[in-house]
Amino acid sequence: MKQLHAEMMLRGLSEHTQKAYLRYNNAFADFLDKPIQEAQREDVKAFLAHMLADKKSAATVQLARSALLFYLNQVLEKDITGVKSPKIAKKLPVYLTQQEVHDLIHAASTQQTRLMIQLLYAAGLRVSELVALRYEDIHDNTLTVRSGKGQKDRITILPEFLAKQLHGEGYIFGDGTMTTRNVQQLIREAARKAKIRKNVTPHVLRHSFATHLLEQGTDIRVIQELLGHSNLQTTQIYTHVSSETLRNVKSPLE
Repeated sequence: MKQLHAEMMLRGLSEHTQKAYLRYNNAFADFLDKPIQEAQREDVKAFLAHMLADKKSAATVQLARSALLFYLNQVLEKDITGVKSPKIAKKLPVYLTQQEVHDLIHAASTQQTRLMIQLLYAAGLRVSELVALRYEDIHDNTLTVRSGKGQKDRITILPEFLAKQLHGEGYIFGDGTMTTRNVQQLIREAARKAKIRKNVTPHVLRHSFATHLLEQGTDIRVIQELLGHSNLQTTQIYTHVSSETLRNVKSPLE
């Protein structure tokens, strides 16, 4: 798998993606009764079918498919095509109301957790971007996200009152030792204290940021830039038509 790891490094794939691709290709190698270099389309299909039989989700199987084809086609230079994956059921994404965001912030047990929630929601950050934030990235009412998903820098918004609180040098959280798992646990605990029954994650706060901007009438292309999406279609799925927006639409009968 050294070739795979080297190719992923050269392509600038995120650490999270690299770990997933290595994991699925190692599992595929264990599944086969021959060297992985000899794998063909039917072997890939059999492995994905095995995952489905093992009750893996459609999203997990899709990721495994991408991992295997990356290695087989991009690294080993095979030409394996025609491998389909199950469709992912489209569900309405979870987001918080503004009142729930307020309750979550005030339920935080420490100032650090409160600041994490505020930054995730105020700037639409991914949790990986949050833990990598440095004081030098704060500029008045903007925040520079460095090497976000796809290794792209972007600028997003930040309330002035929040920016004024952020003065110092180096990492904002834990001197660079704060992990995404730590953040997830802290937010889950705050949601429990706030008695919010939804499954609240850092990504739910990012989605709430986008949804509330859409409700305020912000242009979807502006939201796309703030979120750092390279494809507008991703933003269109992400910023679904919320129930609040629907309630404000009048039926033609009225």
